[in-house]
Amino acid sequence: MDPSLSLSPPSPPLPTSPQVCVVVIGYNDAAHVADAVRSALAQGPAVREVIAVDDCSTDGSGELLAALAQEDPRVTPIRRAANSGGCGTPRNDGIEATTSAYVMFLDSDDVLPPGAVDALLKAAARHDAEVVTGLCVRRELPSGRETPWQPMLYRKARLIARPELRTRLVHDTLCVNKLYRTDFLRKHAIRFPEGRFTYEDFVFTARVLAAGPRIALITDPVYVWNVRRTAAKLSISLDRSGIGNWQARMEAHRQAVEILREAHSVTGTAGKRLAQASRAKFIDHSLRMYARELTARSPEYRQEWWTATRAYLATFDTADLDAAPAPGRIIARVLLASPEPRDLPRLQEVAARPARLSPPYARSPDGATPLWSTDLPQVTLEHLLVRPVRLLPLAVDAELRPRAHRSRLTLRLHELYGRVADAGPTTVDVELAPRSGEGPVLRRTAAFEPAEGESADVWLTEVLLDLGSLGGGVWDLRLRLHFGDGTTRETTARAVPGPGLLRRTALPSRRGLLLAQPYATQAGNLAVRLAPGMRGVAGVVRRRLARWVGGGGR
Repeated sequence: MDPSLSLSPPSPPLPTSPQVCVVVIGYNDAAHVADAVRSALAQGPAVREVIAVDDCSTDGSGELLAALAQEDPRVTPIRRAANSGGCGTPRNDGIEATTSAYVMFLDSDDVLPPGAVDALLKAAARHDAEVVTGLCVRRELPSGRETPWQPMLYRKARLIARPELRTRLVHDTLCVNKLYRTDFLRKHAIRFPEGRFTYEDFVFTARVLAAGPRIALITDPVYVWNVRRTAAKLSISLDRSGIGNWQARMEAHRQAVEILREAHSVTGTAGKRLAQASRAKFIDHSLRMYARELTARSPEYRQEWWTATRAYLATFDTADLDAAPAPGRIIARVLLASPEPRDLPRLQEVAARPARLSPPYARSPDGATPLWSTDLPQVTLEHLLVRPVRLLPLAVDAELRPRAHRSRLTLRLHELYGRVADAGPTTVDVELAPRSGEGPVLRRTAAFEPAEGESADVWLTEVLLDLGSLGGGVWDLRLRLHFGDGTTRETTARAVPGPGLLRRTALPSRRGLLLAQPYATQAGNLAVRLAPGMRGVAGVVRRRLARWVGGGGR
């Protein structure tokens, strides 16, 4: 094992003197800022001070912070005379004001989980690390469903002697799930971009990595990122409706890459390795995320996005593209090959997680090379001939027809350049899982049969589902495909347009009546909405009666 990637030894006692400053920033967030500050104070005696920077709020946030300071002397409110327009300037104010050995950052609408500061501080003392980073959890509100952020980084506790020895560090661009030694930030003059700068974390994190710190990774959850998609004003990371958001993201990433490339604290090709990893991450994460949303955007947005993205990708080296995982790499190459937006539904499916590549499946004139399409022969898909079956972007079409006693789910698995036939599909495990994460999961297993005639490149199966046994809410369809060679592939299914899609059907259930509506998610996957109660069912009956009367009883 590389000595720079070592597992953690037993923990020493936690230093007893207060050493940590938590910098809380907020603007017009009176509804949440007190909870953020209290979560920092609740970390215990290791927290020396909580510097709460109010970015010239007008909703009473300043008065709330002043009251908290009266309750606990560790709270130091700072009110800016003018709004900075971003998150970087108030965080920089906190760095300048702190008198603590370590500093960390907390946004006003998030919280620190119990024990976060102790866990980070123990690792800092154990390894003499300038930076300690732990797991961030994204919590969807109001459902409360939690998803770990970049979990691959935090599966094992370890010490990274130099950032270039663990290039995956560039995948976690958050600044909030980390503890920084204050003198390290000041020695290297590491600050956030000032003013109205979106995605300031990208640049700050690049500056941290470029300074070559010792970084300790811990497995503990240290930050709860509250995601409020129904909020009146979306957070920067969620508000992607305007092209300015994408332009700001590309500019922040461009600056981060330049910082890594020009790093003087790393030797040889280390800075270039980090820069290349950052570009590969951009293709795999940012490009895929925004490509998934293109079908929902206006034609003007699509054209502007396509043109701007092509221009930025043209600055990437061939090695940058080659280093990116296949789905993002395919999207990038289609963009570079076509000056106009095209194939958006298909790109949306490739951008999904897991990726899906729907027919038609083109080949070169000699039949040897898989192609994206015959009119873009420069976008080749040779990797599909050698990629493991468990990672192939297999396409499954799904049609759900709710019925009174048993609902019928029809699945069609498509061939993919002979790889499916070679593996030999046998069965599929079907799951309907509640999106909220609460409630039972409906599971069934069915056998595939090859289709005949014109559909010879398709495997079929039908599954009967008792939707009436489920509760209300949204239920997502998940599949696990099994093959004769022993491999499996977890995937989703594309919702097939048809008479059953978006049709509301009243079903008997254990709680009375249930309204079922299959629909296609933004990514095109099949899901079903279930709503118990007479009101929804009565509405369906009224609409059907109106159609029957208006259509002469047909």
